[in-house]
Amino acid sequence: MSPPPLPLLLLLLPPLLNVEPAEATLIRIPLRRVHPGRRTLNLLRGWGKPAKLPRLGAPSPGDKPGFVPLSKFLDAQYFGEIGLGTPPQNFTVTFDTGSSNLWVPSKRCHLSSVPCWFHHRFNPNASSSFQPNGTKFAIQYGTGRVDGILSEDKLTIGGIKGASVIFGEALWESTLVFTVSRPDGILGLGFPILAVEGVRPPLDVLVEQGLLDKPVFSFYLNRDPEVADGGELVLGGSDPAHYIPPLTFVPVTVPAYWQIHMERVKVGPELTLCARGCAAILDTGTPVIIGPAEEIRALHKAIGGIPLLAGEYIIRCSEIPKLPAVSLFLGGVWFNLTAQDYVIQFVQGDFRFCLSGFRGLDIPSPPGPMWILGDVFLGAYVAVFDRGDMKSGARVGLARARTRGADLRGGQTAQAQFHG
Repeated sequence: MSPPPLPLLLLLLPPLLNVEPAEATLIRIPLRRVHPGRRTLNLLRGWGKPAKLPRLGAPSPGDKPGFVPLSKFLDAQYFGEIGLGTPPQNFTVTFDTGSSNLWVPSKRCHLSSVPCWFHHRFNPNASSSFQPNGTKFAIQYGTGRVDGILSEDKLTIGGIKGASVIFGEALWESTLVFTVSRPDGILGLGFPILAVEGVRPPLDVLVEQGLLDKPVFSFYLNRDPEVADGGELVLGGSDPAHYIPPLTFVPVTVPAYWQIHMERVKVGPELTLCARGCAAILDTGTPVIIGPAEEIRALHKAIGGIPLLAGEYIIRCSEIPKLPAVSLFLGGVWFNLTAQDYVIQFVQGDFRFCLSGFRGLDIPSPPGPMWILGDVFLGAYVAVFDRGDMKSGARVGLARARTRGADLRGGQTAQAQFHG
């Protein structure tokens, strides 16, 4: 669930750096896992956009870190726990790099808002630190719309307490998607320009209030179906135990979404996509990899994808060990995805169903055409999101995730290849 239309501002950022971020205190937020099933194959796709883009604003510098465990739902939703209010009222939220607002369902939600009744709801009367704001907000996602009012209260996240944040109390949520979605709400980790009503994103608030050393965070998304945990969100830096060094840093080209330049994409030895270079967004709120429809059709032809419906493609499970690698050239480095990485497997008893992790979508210009590198990519490669400061621009660091033996279960190895 992440947003499109990008701002007009285009910044030229420093060249590629292959260095590790400086040491800092890390805050860990575990992500929980929900075992996959078939019933919502089509419901959790899509990425959203803010109802309107607020004024351009410069990201805030800062310096102090944290960790949030993540859970996952159908290998499509990764989420962790936060608290709001005093004493904290607990909610599960999707940590979304494609949006910048925090919202949860409200105790005051409309009777007609069915999703509200299937999730935890914030009760302002139960919090001694609640401050009313009352400004109305609306966020339009690709999977539905959320309307409500803004409020202010204390945020608890990964052991950090006492941050005063403005967040949305959702009074109405549309569509079945929000009803079946496991998380209660969304915590956006995009740039301030994406935040509706000019609200300061939670990451900025943590840095400004001295609760986080650096405006840096990283995601380790565990996609191994045999392991219970869903991974970890690390605030303030990254944990080298999650990845195989070195990190390759690529500059952010538009500081709104986490947008970078992708030089090209190879499917096996024959097919080249994004041949002249293209824009790509790293989005934890999108479960799959999205690319222009014509190119994704060519990709599926190369990997033997069988059309299902609504843009879905089936992959023959028995063919997985024989399928070609899909390689993305980012920052002068090839990042390979094997079929084990890009095929989403649903297993229930003796039943096994394999679905392609690629979707075709033509995003109009601006900001398209572009690719969206969602959880299929971010499960294979740990991403370190660094907002930078007044001296250095924003950047994203990438390194192969340590996958607890997943690379040994078959298929090709997928270490990053270093080429010019």
